[in-house]
Amino acid sequence: MSQIGAPHGGTCPKSPRSRTLRTVATLTSAVLAVTALAGCSADDDADAAPVAVQDNAPTPRDLVADGGTLRWAVDAAPTTLNAFQADADATTSRIAGAVLPALYTLDQRGRPQRNPDYLESAQVVETEPKQVVLYKLNQQAVWSDGREIGAPDFVAQWRALSGRDTAYWTARNSGYERIEKIERGKNDLEVRVTFSKPYADWQSLFTPLYPKQVMGSPDSFNDGARTTLKATAGPFLLKSVDAKSGDVTLIRNPRWWGQAAKLDTVVLKPVPRADRADALAAGTLDLAEIDRSTAERISLALKDARAGRNGAQAALAHGPGSSITPSKALKSWALAHGSDEEKAEEVRAARKKNQEAIARYASAQDTLATYVVRKSLEPAYTQLSLNGESGPLSDERVRRAVARAIDRQELAESVLKPLGLPAKPPGSHLALAGQAAYKDSSDALGGQDTQEARALLADAGWVPGGAEQPAGTKAGSEAEKKKEEGTEKDASEKKEAEKAEKKEAEKPAKSTATPAAPAPADAKKKSDEASGDAPSDEGLYIVGDDKPGDRRAVPAQAAPAAAPGAGTRVLTPAPAAALQGAALQARAEALDTRPEALEAGTGSAAQAAKPDRGAAGAYAPRGTAAPAAVPGAQQALGKDGKALSLRFVLPSGPGSESLRTVGDRIVRMLDAVGIRTEVTKVPDESFFKDHIASGDYDLALYSWPASAFPATDARPIFAKPEPASDGSLMVEQNYSRVGTDRIDQLFDQAAGTLDEEEALELVRQADARIWAAAGSIPLYQRPQLVAARADLVNAGAWGFAAPRYQDIGFEKDASPKKADKKADKKADERTGEKTGEKAD
Repeated sequence: MSQIGAPHGGTCPKSPRSRTLRTVATLTSAVLAVTALAGCSADDDADAAPVAVQDNAPTPRDLVADGGTLRWAVDAAPTTLNAFQADADATTSRIAGAVLPALYTLDQRGRPQRNPDYLESAQVVETEPKQVVLYKLNQQAVWSDGREIGAPDFVAQWRALSGRDTAYWTARNSGYERIEKIERGKNDLEVRVTFSKPYADWQSLFTPLYPKQVMGSPDSFNDGARTTLKATAGPFLLKSVDAKSGDVTLIRNPRWWGQAAKLDTVVLKPVPRADRADALAAGTLDLAEIDRSTAERISLALKDARAGRNGAQAALAHGPGSSITPSKALKSWALAHGSDEEKAEEVRAARKKNQEAIARYASAQDTLATYVVRKSLEPAYTQLSLNGESGPLSDERVRRAVARAIDRQELAESVLKPLGLPAKPPGSHLALAGQAAYKDSSDALGGQDTQEARALLADAGWVPGGAEQPAGTKAGSEAEKKKEEGTEKDASEKKEAEKAEKKEAEKPAKSTATPAAPAPADAKKKSDEASGDAPSDEGLYIVGDDKPGDRRAVPAQAAPAAAPGAGTRVLTPAPAAALQGAALQARAEALDTRPEALEAGTGSAAQAAKPDRGAAGAYAPRGTAAPAAVPGAQQALGKDGKALSLRFVLPSGPGSESLRTVGDRIVRMLDAVGIRTEVTKVPDESFFKDHIASGDYDLALYSWPASAFPATDARPIFAKPEPASDGSLMVEQNYSRVGTDRIDQLFDQAAGTLDEEEALELVRQADARIWAAAGSIPLYQRPQLVAARADLVNAGAWGFAAPRYQDIGFEKDASPKKADKKADKKADERTGEKTGEKAD
């Protein structure tokens, strides 16, 4: 429940919205327990579900060295320092976590826990006639300017976020609109908050807490807090944001009243995920989330170190020098010193270039061996979203058939099992394994069942042969053709194409095989030119890559369905979500696309690059080899002369290989029940805004982050869309456009009860109905892979829990500048043999 995310990216727990907005689904980008859960124990379902533990090298503070600088990779420089604005991102959240008060933080099981650095206590002291919460603040808690944290700060934040003053450009007001008044208690350290109606998720409020200097006026809220903070109150202070590099420098707060930060400085460095392997190899980072291929490089370096090979030896074993045999070396030496001076110069230049490559590889291997890979499950899940606003998926039976056709266990294992992580598919849309609200309610929809899927489709009228037109009739009126093609000329061209297809189909052999493909080299060249993505996914249509005059080739077995939303009103997404499209793109776990894998013909990318592969029913640029039928595919289904084909939209960026690979598996599963798909790749930057939020898709993969407060945070994601005055739909964050009045009622009831067990049960009931509606299908919890210096402790893959910034540091007697043998040995002991085995 992913910002590109996602996504704190729609509120991903790892992005700044985690606690402020769930607007970014985690391409981010891009998810939940329930009311007043501090101190609650999880139920039996939560206990029985597999939970990936934290992997952050926990170390007592007395074993952590004082001082040092941590270089921590972030996706981008912060667009704003105000976490309650629509364009706040993961970097905003990371800064807020280090420099601002968080009254409640999440523990390892995703449950909110009182933060004693700011709160001595917080509890509901009255329920009648109104709910009253009394906060007792830590007596030592002060802002960096020396002023006590108190009621004026609570009042300013409430007024800014209540929604009553439209001059504040806020992203949401969930919970704050229920507050009736805020008063000073018996003294300056007590704050009484009175609610106009009961609010179960009151613990979600005032985190992060901003000073009144930020929240006190629209100008300071809207503009002032975008680039600087007038006062902070955390273990670190915001020192600077470099306008050129984007580096954010945090320094130890001398006024901090809690346990002092171990580090002197934290530098948040913007490094794109595609560049992190090189940055780590150069030794310019200490901590960074990474993809699977980078994790494998580090594991290989550690394996070499354990085997006693240094970087130079590794380069000869499996690096640039591995292809040099003694005979080749001798021949090269002879040519370099031969009488043919021109040839000798050429060979000497080549030898020098190869030596430089070996040296670079050796240096990279030596440096990568100073890191370890820490891994857990990210508090977010990837889902298949089914757009139920129009087309075949507006029929619940078709949506349920899609869901029953998909083997979620297979998909989860394909992503998580190679990493050694629990691979059980999520059983809830509203909580993840380990959280108190978690219960597997997927039985409300049912598991994978091909026969049941086919039966549901037949009941909905989609049957084999249903796409065929009665003899002597035309497929649609001339007016419809004009509307579909746009001009008389296009309609004529389409008619000629249909005649050609019919003629081909009526050849004596009456073969149903696809037409002969062009010569492989020629077909690959044309496909590469059309797609702009030569290594993989041949046969997929990429939005924006058409050349003038190009038209998509359509397989004979499936006619194209009209694009969702074509010729209809444009749906209205939640304003905040529309601004956070990039966050919705899931920070996908990259699969094996290494050159050596492609050369060997292995791995998903290699398979996709072969010119004779393709998914039946996919649309390809003109000149691309016709796709072969998928083994085991069911005869295509149709209804009233129209084929059952769904438009599957996927991101095309280099970080989304995993999503595309999962998409390929889903295509094959749907083929098995007769559902054809038109796979469309779109740029990452437009994936969310132009397709998901606007409703221009049938099927899509993206993630939502987890939350401890589903009654509040998940409601807009599953709320029933409502018609607007202009005829469009107000969908909030419900991009599947599937919802019911009863689901809304259950969310409202859960948010309005102060009985914890009742709230949990209401959330579970809502989840069961969400499953039954089949608007979104959770597939797997996202893996979290983090590269960390071997001597860096209390940092890594935190899972649900929030980082405790003041405890992060380097081991005593270990240099933060240069790793030594001792650090390598400890890293090997910590990660175990299985880490290195992943590189085999």
